[in-house]
Amino acid sequence: MNASQLAEFEAKIRARLEELAEDSAAGQDAQAVVELDQQAVGRLSRMDALQNQAMAKAQQANRNLEMRRLQSALQRMEDWEYGFCEDCGEDIPAGRLNLDLAASKCVSCASG
Repeated sequence: MNASQLAEFEAKIRARLEELAEDSAAGQDAQAVVELDQQAVGRLSRMDALQNQAMAKAQQANRNLEMRRLQSALQRMEDWEYGFCEDCGEDIPAGRLNLDLAASKCVSCASG
């Protein structure tokens, strides 16, 4: 992988991290504690609110996982290990990296 390709992937990773940070900030309200007020909200509405809260927390967990993977990819770039399989050391094709910016294994090692 040449320097321009590496810079392109780095820009994509940083842009994705910004998107995830914005999504996390926007989703904070949905994760808030659901108030128990039977006068204002019926039982089914409260159940819907609890389900929405659970989904928002799950989405945040997925965003956190993706952000950790992308931060790890940036660290591999700094260590000049980005684009190489962490198991066999072979090049990871650019097509695979375009699909998963944080891929750390080639297809054959990832599939086991």
